[in-house]
Amino acid sequence: MIRQLRFLALLSIFLHACVSASASPPTLTPVPPIPTATLTPSPLPPTPETPQPTQTPAPSQPISRVMIVTFDGLRPDAIDAADMTNVKALMQSGAYTLHAQTIMPSTTLPAHASLVTGACPAKHVARWNEYVPQNGYALGTDIFDLTRSVGLRTVLVVGKEKLRQITESTDFFGFVDNTDEEKDITTLDNMAVEQIQLGFGLMLVHFPDGDVVGHEYGWLSKQQLRAYHTNDQSFGQFIKVMKSSGYYDGTLFIITSDHGGALTDPPHGTDIPEAMTIPWIISGPQVVPGELKTQVYIMDTAATVAFALGLPMQPEWDGAPVYEAFGLPVDPLRQGGCTGVTP
Repeated sequence: MIRQLRFLALLSIFLHACVSASASPPTLTPVPPIPTATLTPSPLPPTPETPQPTQTPAPSQPISRVMIVTFDGLRPDAIDAADMTNVKALMQSGAYTLHAQTIMPSTTLPAHASLVTGACPAKHVARWNEYVPQNGYALGTDIFDLTRSVGLRTVLVVGKEKLRQITESTDFFGFVDNTDEEKDITTLDNMAVEQIQLGFGLMLVHFPDGDVVGHEYGWLSKQQLRAYHTNDQSFGQFIKVMKSSGYYDGTLFIITSDHGGALTDPPHGTDIPEAMTIPWIISGPQVVPGELKTQVYIMDTAATVAFALGLPMQPEWDGAPVYEAFGLPVDPLRQGGCTGVTP
């Protein structure tokens, strides 16, 4: 009986094991994947354009001082013939005319008087051409008067003593006359260099040699051309000294002559074209390069200097500023020259 019970118990365990082994494994329900969010990027605001700098032209350099250089007796065609390289360089960088006109009488002292007074000989009355101290000075308010009145230093360095009488408003006047019997202790070049180094507001340098040699050997002679070439080299030294002294920038240059000359007797002093026609060159700050269409007269020099330095124009002046040289409109009603003037 007991054996039967054990047998039944073992049979029951065996059957239970078989049922468990044959049962299908449970079906696993897959866990749905976590949905991934689709991120749509928001549009970025447009990048603002970097503003381009406005192209403002650099202001023109102010004119601080003026240097006038006169080559006595210089005809326009002598500039090339004498290979005046420094003068030609200023022609290239500045405004110029080879058809400017001087005054009658076409001689040194009256012409320089018209240059600085801005007036015809009928007004400044300096028609003599020798040093005559008792005659005093050219009449009228000249450009040296105006420049000195605003505290700028004025300098006159010349090769003929008679030019003392074109103005009395100078802080320095000096002359070196190579025709004097007594030898001067310095040269015109050295005197001019010394004054440049001291600084100036207005300076006029006069080279006499071309006229002196022209009277001896003739206009456009090789001797005269050699003299002009040498003077041009001296002028080049002035420019170098101005650069090394810090006076070159801001300087307005005006290069001209008092008269021309011809192979006549006399070579100048009359109204012949060869005597009356002179070069007129302006170079420096604010000048627009090119050949001038304006008819320029020697009296226009004073008015142009006054305009450049901001000085008042004088009602008695016969000259006018050469506005074209600064890119400004030309007065269509402008009249110039001296009429009815006799020596």
